Amino acid sequence: MYVGGTVISSVEFHGNMSLVIFMSKCPLACRYCHNVELLEDNSEKSFDEIKKEIDSSRDFLDAIVISGGEPLLQNDAIIEIFKYVKEVGLKTKLDTSGIYPDKIRELLDLNLVDYVSLDVKTTFSDYRKITGADVGDDVKKSMDLINDAGVHLEIRTTYVPTLHTEKDIIDLVGEIKAEVYTIQQFRNKNVLDPALEKVEVPNPHDLAKLARKVKPYFDGIVKVKSGEFGEQVI
Repeated sequence: MYVGGTVISSVEFHGNMSLVIFMSKCPLACRYCHNVELLEDNSEKSFDEIKKEIDSSRDFLDAIVISGGEPLLQNDAIIEIFKYVKEVGLKTKLDTSGIYPDKIRELLDLNLVDYVSLDVKTTFSDYRKITGADVGDDVKKSMDLINDAGVHLEIRTTYVPTLHTEKDIIDLVGEIKAEVYTIQQFRNKNVLDPALEKVEVPNPHDLAKLARKVKPYFDGIVKVKSGEFGEQVI
């Protein structure tokens, strides 16, 4: 399996100490992507190596998070890892763009996922301008599948001032359903589109103002995530 790296984190699965596994490769070309090094990374790890890493940290772990890249490109590897994680009694979280609803359905049918963070880039009809691909309908289908399965769902959007307007975010919130909606701070370092390196990083106070504007349109918890203050519930 293609794995770009791992890290121990206390913030990727709220309230849980987690081992985060970053799977390489992604078919999208999101202009603000800040994990560019993972897109074409060919570093490999075997399941036994991942298993040993889990076992070596298991005494102080609560969960395993699989992120990316787009981890669903390697769905067989996810299934193998999460089956083992469930065997040893840890929780599971998946970070995904949601562009492969059939693969999400497979994971849900196997009861392998406790928590999904779904990156919704913009309104479902406007996906091409952000990702270069018309995959909004697939993302919506994934969202509906996760909700129907009763799995805890967080939807996240990275707010890029030159790519999104406040109206875009309000319209987006009107299209989604989840327990949590998080507006993430755009970072202008190591992004796929070099032109975005000149875009100013949004002020966390401005993001909080935006979150307060969208809160009346969302039936759930609204958060802001920034480098300065971490996660804030609005």
